[in-house]
Amino acid sequence: MIVDVLVVGGGLAGSLAAWRLTTAHPNLSLCLIEGGSRLGGNHTWSCHDTDLPPAAHDWVAPLVAARWPRHEVRFPQGPRVLSGAYLSITSARLHDVIAPALGHRLKLDTAVAQLGVQRVTLKSGEEIHANVVIDARGAFEPPVPVGWQTFVGQEFELEADHGMEHPILMDATVPQVGGFRFIYVLPWTARRVLVEDTLYADTPTVDHGTCRRAIADYVTRRGWAVKTMIREEAGALPIPLEGRGEAFWPDATLRIGMRAGLFHPTTGYSLPDAVATAELLAGMDLGDRDRVYHRVKQVALGKWRQRAFFRLLNRLLFRAARPTERFRVLEQFYQRPEPLIARFYAGRVTWLDRARVLAGRPPVPLARALAHLRGQ
Repeated sequence: MIVDVLVVGGGLAGSLAAWRLTTAHPNLSLCLIEGGSRLGGNHTWSCHDTDLPPAAHDWVAPLVAARWPRHEVRFPQGPRVLSGAYLSITSARLHDVIAPALGHRLKLDTAVAQLGVQRVTLKSGEEIHANVVIDARGAFEPPVPVGWQTFVGQEFELEADHGMEHPILMDATVPQVGGFRFIYVLPWTARRVLVEDTLYADTPTVDHGTCRRAIADYVTRRGWAVKTMIREEAGALPIPLEGRGEAFWPDATLRIGMRAGLFHPTTGYSLPDAVATAELLAGMDLGDRDRVYHRVKQVALGKWRQRAFFRLLNRLLFRAARPTERFRVLEQFYQRPEPLIARFYAGRVTWLDRARVLAGRPPVPLARALAHLRGQ
């Protein structure tokens, strides 16, 4: 089999890239291969409206499962409602929209044995040749020092209305067990809600038992009666502490998504970068494979360098703060002006923003903070 573009991995980045390429270049011969039975696995991806490239809002809209005009955070010093809009995409919606659009271009339940620059060998023995092969497989061993954001989320149908009008991105009023811990809540409908226990941890091990108990305690504390648990999702996202972006590019393989280091270093959000990468690819001449590779790599490395400040904050969070006091780093951050917070999530902080984030009394011991200010 020979195609113009072969995308390997039907997670978020791969699915968006394949879908955007087929709409932007309808005559392009493309194939997306995914090892699972559905695109996207079992995940939820979210971001703020201002995180996305303006040109992408229209084509991303069919994927959005819910959008809210504001969001909230809660810390021991008190709650804060922020005016920025917030949106979420579910893996179910991703599959239901993109799989039919790709049609015969999509190969599910297809395992890869070997991936090369312009050829992929399947475990069945079949070879697929392409001018451009894109590695969008999400799972990888981080090539730089990292902490972890681990989580378990449970989606419930409740017996009565939950009374929420907007998401809670961080409720850090819960016990700080094991590190910076918070509950994340997405109110899909009046009675359907996703409750996620999230931990900024030193290892990628997900403690399902502790997370499930934390979720159950939170649901009880809110006074919600559960009718049905609809599904559960879990994962561990790398939170880079230092290192060079070139470590994600050890060879000539064209990578996108998590494998290319294209995610927010502090929040772990990957949706904005996945959308931006799909836009980038859609605007390129895909006939010149080397040019595509070098341009995507250049953009990824540029973002890595621009985001050094976030890795500094991560070092303060993981290395300078005591585990039970890590929440104070984010608690202090959320006292800043809303436009600064929006630029932070979008990965576009200015030098003045950086000064404002670090201004005032450090939320961690000063000597430990100073020891971690240097790094990449």
